[in-house]
Amino acid sequence: MSSDVVRLASLGLGWWSDELADAVGRADGVEIVSCFTRSEDKRQAFAEKYGCRAASSYEEILADEGIDGIINTTPNNVHLETTRQAAVAGKHVFLDKPIANSVGEGMEIAKICRAAKVKLSIGFQRRRESHFRWVKGQIDAGEFGILVQAEANISRDRLGQFEAGHWRYTAEGMPGGVLLQIGPHYVDVLEMLIGPVAEVSGMLSQLVLPGDNPDVAGLVMHHENGAISTLNAGYASAGEHYVMNIYGKKASALYSKHTGMYFLKQGEKEPRHMAFEANDTLAEQMAEFGACIRNDTDPEVGGEWASRSLAVIRAGVKSAVEKRTVAIAEIMESGE
Repeated sequence: MSSDVVRLASLGLGWWSDELADAVGRADGVEIVSCFTRSEDKRQAFAEKYGCRAASSYEEILADEGIDGIINTTPNNVHLETTRQAAVAGKHVFLDKPIANSVGEGMEIAKICRAAKVKLSIGFQRRRESHFRWVKGQIDAGEFGILVQAEANISRDRLGQFEAGHWRYTAEGMPGGVLLQIGPHYVDVLEMLIGPVAEVSGMLSQLVLPGDNPDVAGLVMHHENGAISTLNAGYASAGEHYVMNIYGKKASALYSKHTGMYFLKQGEKEPRHMAFEANDTLAEQMAEFGACIRNDTDPEVGGEWASRSLAVIRAGVKSAVEKRTVAIAEIMESGE
């Protein structure tokens, strides 16, 4: 590694690359030193905003021995090739979720990075929110008893708030639409809290947004431990909203973005409001990425977990299309 400070380059410069670069600025031990995207205007604007060098090509970044890692926010369908190039060059990779559009490509990305001995971290920041960390601790301590059910919703209003034809809103760029774009966040949290999903039944609909992709999605998931959870994701709601309710035989946690977290133990008549200080999840991700590179440790969410989590989404899409329940093992085997 070049120094105690991990030097990163941003690849694929859109609105989310700015969010991650801002997070790098708030994190310890990492800095943005270079950037590249095909648009010269975009890379010059990014370089000026973040005080870094605008590279003339991705190859220039890969050849720079002073760069330790890549923050990759390119379209999903080029994640495999851009990550392969980074791994061959010995660059560590922070890859925005989803890891790829197919499970097979996700597993190949994970394999390539492990073979090259470079770190691969996937952008699942929702699991880091302080209230979910607390729930995880309570579950692990046995306070919830047997986990039986959960319900989740992640929804936003995207009407008039996106660039028409952008890859994130096309069936080719984001197959499954809203389910693949924001659904993975709460699939990740549900599997972190309850355990792996075994099979999925899904439904998709297009109600509000123009284009060819679903803007409303719903999943019913049967977890390996027998618990059943539901996830609704939408880009057609009146505003931004998050819900995550976890039900156990001995306790339940009830979370909403607008009301906070409530905790109810068996025998209590009213749930108790639990106060949590908001934490900077994106900065924590960036700091962890840097620490993994410096200390040769593994990130919390790597390629294998992200690929299996993607299999839940892909199973939901297949279920909606084929009108049947789909096992995660089927998707892992086919790699679709």
